Amino acid sequence: MGIRERFNDVATDYDKNRKRFIPCFDDFYGTATDFIAANITAPAKVLDLGAGTGLLTEFWREHFPNADYELVDIADAMLDVARARFDGARGVSYRTMNYADNFPDGHFDAVISALSIHHLEDDDKRRLFSRIHERLSEGGVFANYDQFCADGARMDAWYTAYWEKQLHKNGLTEADIAAWKERKIFDRECSVEKELAMLRGGGFSAAQCVYTCQKFSVIVAMK
Repeated sequence: MGIRERFNDVATDYDKNRKRFIPCFDDFYGTATDFIAANITAPAKVLDLGAGTGLLTEFWREHFPNADYELVDIADAMLDVARARFDGARGVSYRTMNYADNFPDGHFDAVISALSIHHLEDDDKRRLFSRIHERLSEGGVFANYDQFCADGARMDAWYTAYWEKQLHKNGLTEADIAAWKERKIFDRECSVEKELAMLRGGGFSAAQCVYTCQKFSVIVAMK
């Protein structure tokens, strides 16, 4: 079973378990977005890569309700949840596609992504970051809310072991955790430090980690 099928299978329960899977959920999605929004000009067009159920777009729409949002994901069942989330909302469109192979047309003032890009191999990440840079308006921002490994195997083992303990503590079932472990075979994490170097090599004038909590970090890059 491929990554598309894995995420289609969990689409209906995906949001219900987000806070259980991400111990730092409120800061990761909420506080980090508050910080970014406080420092940028209101975007007219926002692209959400690997948008899934539209969770990250919902946080951005709280700050920028008048922007147009394009949600892209490989799993159509996940986008069906997003369609229900934004039913009746203006300025939200959807596209089922693999953004690593085909990038949406047009230019954007902001490109955002949550818990998606870590599924790409490093060379694919580099190509994607260059495409994002090309499609951003001058002064635009790329914000990647993602899952990273530590900059060293020993510390990363600490991160992973602690994360798994938190999953049990947060009330996930054994079936939930087993499904999570199956999805992890698709993870291709890099360290925050490595991704920052990729972004700078991809043409971004500035790139910085603005939030981190062990496996979860938010990186902002500016054109």
